[in-house]
Amino acid sequence: MNMDMAAAMATWGPIAVMLLIFYFLLYRPQKRAQQEREEMLNSLKKGTKVITIGGIYGIISQLNEKVVKLQIAEKVEIEVARGSIGSIVKDEDLKEVNS
Repeated sequence: MNMDMAAAMATWGPIAVMLLIFYFLLYRPQKRAQQEREEMLNSLKKGTKVITIGGIYGIISQLNEKVVKLQIAEKVEIEVARGSIGSIVKDEDLKEVNS
């Protein structure tokens, strides 16, 4: 019985180690990034400065569950999908762009 246990460990042990490596190196970080992105999208509100995935900077003027209206220049607004918001822009990031 001891030999059967050793043979099973020799067969399944490396597979179990590989599964653990995949979990900690791939799945878990991706899940965390997905959760952070979802939290960012849920925290959007009117007046928030954002950048879209396509690289357009704007300020949110209206939003609902699916669509965000961005003011990209004075009297110029565009509608984009809420999921196309790439990140929230901090004021110090805008200073670098404007200088």
